[in-house]
Amino acid sequence: MNDQQPRRPAKPHRRPKKDPVRFLAFEALRAVDERDAYANLVLPPLLKKARAKGDFDNRDAALATELVYGTLRRQGTYDAIVAACIDRPLREVDPPVLDVLNMGVHQLLGTRIPTHAAVSASVELARVVLGEGRAKFVNAVLRKVSADDLDGWVAKVAPSYEEDAEDHLAVVHSHPRWIVSALWDALGGGRAGIEDLLEADNERPEVTLVARPGRSTTDELLTALGDENGLPGRWSPYAVRMAEGGEPGALTAVQEGRAGVQDEGSQLVAAALAAAPVEGRDSRWLDGCAGPGGKAALLAALAAERGAALLAAEKQPHRARLVERALAGNPGPYQVITADGTRPPWSAGSFDRVLMDVPCSGLGALRRRPEARWRRRKEDLENFAPLQRALLREALSAVRVGGVVGYATCSPHLAETRVVVDDVLKGRGGRPVEAEWVDARPLMPGVPALGDGPDVQLWPHLHGTDAMYLALLRRTA
Repeated sequence: MNDQQPRRPAKPHRRPKKDPVRFLAFEALRAVDERDAYANLVLPPLLKKARAKGDFDNRDAALATELVYGTLRRQGTYDAIVAACIDRPLREVDPPVLDVLNMGVHQLLGTRIPTHAAVSASVELARVVLGEGRAKFVNAVLRKVSADDLDGWVAKVAPSYEEDAEDHLAVVHSHPRWIVSALWDALGGGRAGIEDLLEADNERPEVTLVARPGRSTTDELLTALGDENGLPGRWSPYAVRMAEGGEPGALTAVQEGRAGVQDEGSQLVAAALAAAPVEGRDSRWLDGCAGPGGKAALLAALAAERGAALLAAEKQPHRARLVERALAGNPGPYQVITADGTRPPWSAGSFDRVLMDVPCSGLGALRRRPEARWRRRKEDLENFAPLQRALLREALSAVRVGGVVGYATCSPHLAETRVVVDDVLKGRGGRPVEAEWVDARPLMPGVPALGDGPDVQLWPHLHGTDAMYLALLRRTA
């Protein structure tokens, strides 16, 4: 007699089912990690390709977008939660595995997707892109994560505010500690303000359009968008907000270059420079760092209304081509050249108005490029510093006496804003420049909370814009 139990038949092998939405989101996250790509550049062509295949509808595209941006924005918080659920250092987890895990954590803690669906969909994705073994690891970790909600996990993994305020804010609001410190220094004030700012960085920004003067109007854009999707800008007279989102490129005015996508803070900077009083003639304008062309296109349109000409210079040839595309069809005279603003081909004193929107850390646009917060290092500021000062010096050389220079940057970091301007005016690292401050605040009428001046710092939580900085200087000798 044989006492051996009969063997259970093996389960038939099931091929993992590819979820096109989550697979696309994973592709985008890998491109961001492996190629240092930006999600706002990677995701649109992936979505366009998926739509062309018939795989995607608008709801699918919205979910894929949320998975990518939500995972990137909350990466720091999710990393801390995953680290608490594994028995090895987080750095030993392969990046593709961590992408699947963090995307799963976002579905569990940052969306309304049911728990069982979030876990099963993430494990199925892991089977497709990682294999069966690592899919089991993903399953085990996500089941631990699902035992609590976001607030509960944050209470476990973040130090208390009283124990370490900056580290607490870094974990809770998913920013590197050094960025929390830098933003807090620039903003000033107590806990409420910095928490509002960090939280604003984690919110999806509205799509804002610009109606280029003489070529389009806000009424045209509002009519094209309809009552449900079109809202007037908060501050810029040229701005229209897309309340429900959508594809700006579907609008005729955008297709024809008469309007474009441009943050309202960027519009305010260009408009303020154009409105600053100059002494004498006002016929030659310069945008010395013009790529990718948003401010240049608005300046060119404003210059055309006054019979002035704009010279747009950009060092990188591919960005210069973007500027050409943005300015195409402008009714007034303009020229786009490929040139280095630190070694300019123009003569000193050639221009009446100069905008120098310098390369920077981009800490003011973390809402739009959340991955930048994890790429930037404190040391990067040292690399930008000499270039920013050199560009401002050349801008002040390029403007004639009585003309105005606008120094702009998409960063609120003090080392990239007021410190740069003060150093150049006082001659630190070079000769002093004879120029005076122009109060920029009256040139942004209706905009509140602009500080003590004379320069202006915009903020996402106060103005709904990127954290643009503007200093206006008039050449005196």
